[in-house]
Amino acid sequence: MATGIEPSPQAGATGVHAASRAAIPARHLRTDRWWLAPACTAAGLLAFIVYSTWRAFSNADYYHAPYVSPFYSPCLAQNCHTMRGGPNWEIFGSWWGLSPALLILIFPLGFRLTCYYYRKAYYRGFWASPPACAVAEPHKKYTGETRFPLILQNIHRYFFYFAVLVACVLTYDTALTFRDEHYAWGHMGLGTLVFLANIALIWAYTLSCHSCRHIVGGRLRHFSKHPVRYRLWGWVGKLNERHMLLAWSSLISVAAADLYVYLLATGAFADPRFF
Repeated sequence: MATGIEPSPQAGATGVHAASRAAIPARHLRTDRWWLAPACTAAGLLAFIVYSTWRAFSNADYYHAPYVSPFYSPCLAQNCHTMRGGPNWEIFGSWWGLSPALLILIFPLGFRLTCYYYRKAYYRGFWASPPACAVAEPHKKYTGETRFPLILQNIHRYFFYFAVLVACVLTYDTALTFRDEHYAWGHMGLGTLVFLANIALIWAYTLSCHSCRHIVGGRLRHFSKHPVRYRLWGWVGKLNERHMLLAWSSLISVAAADLYVYLLATGAFADPRFF
């Protein structure tokens, strides 16, 4: 009996149009505005890419005592702005003539690019692979993440370790925001609150990572024999439930912290001081 969903007779077709798949004439059966979510995701990610690229290559206006932009911390080149007590580590000598931000951004960028949520976000938003649930992707072949360059997604767990180190440095930078412009302790300005919010979201996003959850509680056969790791696994699991929200929140907060330092460094306004 014909059902209207017999296998497609197209010879040589692959993917959703292969002979073994159901033959549905319509491209999809969804009636909602399914395209809105991937379009907003693509727009948001593109906005961040444009902004961060501009700031990373500008090599200017990234320090206003006591604040240093998270895009430039730690500063690993000799051509960095001198930051008293700040993260100046002149690992790269005078031969490095480009922006020092390019030396450090590879680590948080690599962590986010290989993040499970961000993979879904930009696969759908930019590559339409797939565009949305129950919507066929336009590609004829699907190889997953088994070939170069997508096979590099498997090093996400190693980027996690670097992300933790970067978060530690940013925590140190946040502690330094309790100094004033003359490096005296006991200061708190609006920038201090901006940095506190940013580092809280950075840590929450980093610890909500699937790799962190596996490191804390993975490869255990009996949770009852490891009560501490089980408790930590539970906490990380609760953060992991909000991984998407934390991914976007921390992305916005790190850009906001950089923008705040930029506005201070360019003299757009003075940092409001609480004490």
